[in-house]
Amino acid sequence: MKLPTLDHLNFANQKTLVRLDLNVPLDAEQNIVDETRIRAALPTIKAILAQGGSLIIMSHLGRPKGKVDPKYSLKPCAEALGKLLGQEVQMAPDCIGEQTRQMAANLQPGQVLVLENLRFHEAETKPEKDPSFAKELATLADLYVNDAFGTAHRKHSSTYTLCDYFNHQKAAGLLMEKEVHFLTNAFEEPKRPFYALVGGAKISTKLGVIYSLLSKVDALFIGGAMAYTFFKAQGISIGTSLFEPNLVEEANRILELSKQKQIPLYLPQDIVCVQEPALDAPTQIFTPHTGIADGYEGVDIGPKTIALYCEKFSNAKTFFWNGPVGLYEMRPFAQGTRSLLAKVAQLSASTIIGGGDLVAACQATGASEKMTHISTGGGACLELIEKGTLPTIQALLKK
Repeated sequence: MKLPTLDHLNFANQKTLVRLDLNVPLDAEQNIVDETRIRAALPTIKAILAQGGSLIIMSHLGRPKGKVDPKYSLKPCAEALGKLLGQEVQMAPDCIGEQTRQMAANLQPGQVLVLENLRFHEAETKPEKDPSFAKELATLADLYVNDAFGTAHRKHSSTYTLCDYFNHQKAAGLLMEKEVHFLTNAFEEPKRPFYALVGGAKISTKLGVIYSLLSKVDALFIGGAMAYTFFKAQGISIGTSLFEPNLVEEANRILELSKQKQIPLYLPQDIVCVQEPALDAPTQIFTPHTGIADGYEGVDIGPKTIALYCEKFSNAKTFFWNGPVGLYEMRPFAQGTRSLLAKVAQLSASTIIGGGDLVAACQATGASEKMTHISTGGGACLELIEKGTLPTIQALLKK
């Protein structure tokens, strides 16, 4: 897949509309809790500025549902970006409108302007509601760069529709280029054995990628609450554990498909359970053989599963993991996720963390520096693995 990259464009004395993912976590006082996404955008920003271009940055933050909401303002992001770049970063009052147009028109080479939250307008997430929104954004600049991999699976005005107005004057940013190159190469020609671990709460959000992985991997490991739907499919009692009743048959089909393809599919061998998830809750371990007793809920994989999975992972040459294997946000039930992260970090393999909630766990344990690649987009990462492309990729390739 040959994406148009920054090398394809001349940014000197040109205004570039850059779509970034500045959807950072904020505390109650509007202070940024984690600057990771802002820092991830710096290479693209600096590359354009180094050529003598000017930047008009656009992004979303949170879910303001098409209405102006000060708590979702991008002003904290603009201030943080200014400090990281060591220069003034201007902040527009809106992403469209006369005042914003004037600020964009006055922008000089080397200057940076951040537009206000795109999602203050309903047309950002629903382009069909107002096609003029993307058209007005397009009038602000000469060139278009998309570096927001986290939203690359969305057909939004700023990520998809906008591309129609730039024809040959558009490109993927450095982060987008890196994500697409790494993920497509890693899954098209993986070094083997290639193992994947899929966790998280629901099969429904990972169904497509599970089927896709079964045609690529040498073994598939399951963890998290989605395991209980598989247990239910096998007639194993799961107590009050979370599961998806409408996907029990689908779980059966996945189990049958793994047998047909002779791809080992590993499910937890023991489960840490509580009657009520709380920091001081007494725990009890159940196995698939005994089933989970009534009134108990599974919250983590047990020590036997940790030992088994770690043993099986040892000879991996390519390893992909998406989704925690327990209620990791509560420290007593994070042991499974933390232990497996420690093991994966030690592998002499290409290790890929597939975005989402697992990234925070990876950073908290210090394992992130030892991973080969940590994706910045959970949903986008999974869709790219499943379908081999994304709406934003198609929009950038379209002439």
